[in-house]
Amino acid sequence: MTTAISCAVQTRLYSGGRVVEQGFGFGELAGHLSDHPEAVAWLDLLEPSAADLAVVAAEFGLHPLAVEDALAEHERPKLDRYPDHLFVNVYAVAFDHVGDVSPKAHKVEISAFVTERALITVHKDEGDVDKLVKRWDSDADLAASGGVNFLLYGLFDVVVDSQYAAARQVDEAMDPIEDRMLGEGGAPRAVRLHGFGLRRALAMLRRAVAPMQDVVAEVNRADSDLVDDQLRPYYRDVQDHAERALESIEHSLTRITELLDADLNEQSNILNDTTRKLAAWAAIIAVPTALTGYFGQNLPYPGYEQPWGFVLSTALIVVTGAALYYYLKKRGWL
Repeated sequence: MTTAISCAVQTRLYSGGRVVEQGFGFGELAGHLSDHPEAVAWLDLLEPSAADLAVVAAEFGLHPLAVEDALAEHERPKLDRYPDHLFVNVYAVAFDHVGDVSPKAHKVEISAFVTERALITVHKDEGDVDKLVKRWDSDADLAASGGVNFLLYGLFDVVVDSQYAAARQVDEAMDPIEDRMLGEGGAPRAVRLHGFGLRRALAMLRRAVAPMQDVVAEVNRADSDLVDDQLRPYYRDVQDHAERALESIEHSLTRITELLDADLNEQSNILNDTTRKLAAWAAIIAVPTALTGYFGQNLPYPGYEQPWGFVLSTALIVVTGAALYYYLKKRGWL
């Protein structure tokens, strides 16, 4: 069986917490693991094909269902246990909000196979792998005793940090939107559309963030032999950050929904006020219309065919119209 794969790869070999080899091809991975019995490896595949993953699956004994999930797009965040490995699917996220540009949430789906001696990550989109590498390199002491568990912790930490950062950016973006939406007379249409875009971005973020707490908790559960006592507090810290990110997103989602509802109510109030004013003016206009219609009949009336009759009708129109105007103005309808 050929060991060649066509997709872009990144590789690292860790021994004692130090990087002893990196940048080698997939075909050399098995040899490096054999030459360093205590080492663990990281293999990253960027948009691999089914044939590429078939080669990796044959080398590491990956379950066909896990491989199928790694090839599928838009899988929900989850952790599945198989006899010889774990399968993890998570989303790193970013929030784009500049000026009046419609806010957008960007997601990078990452699948990972956690075996005894290797962490195999599958990037289904272009992602910032440098952040992951920098996170691993920032704590050499913890890496020395963590092995694959430490690599998985670093992946979770980077993903949850991106989610928490996006949640904070959303919360900060809410303030100017709130000020503009609560202005007198309701928000302009552009501001309302901006609010709807923000709510759509929050809903997308929530789908990516909501399951993360359970995913980390599943790895860190007491009966799991994957995480040792040294790493357990670090996983709990990631779990706490995931919970805080979800709470922030849910708070922002509730906040923007209430703002949009308040704006809708304000628009309804304005419409009702306008309708009331139109009805009031229609009532004022109806009075002289009725009077002129009455005095326009071919019947004798006080002042019929007399100049003072015209003066009387005109005076009645003015007085009754002014009285009705004063009455409606006093009630606040005008």
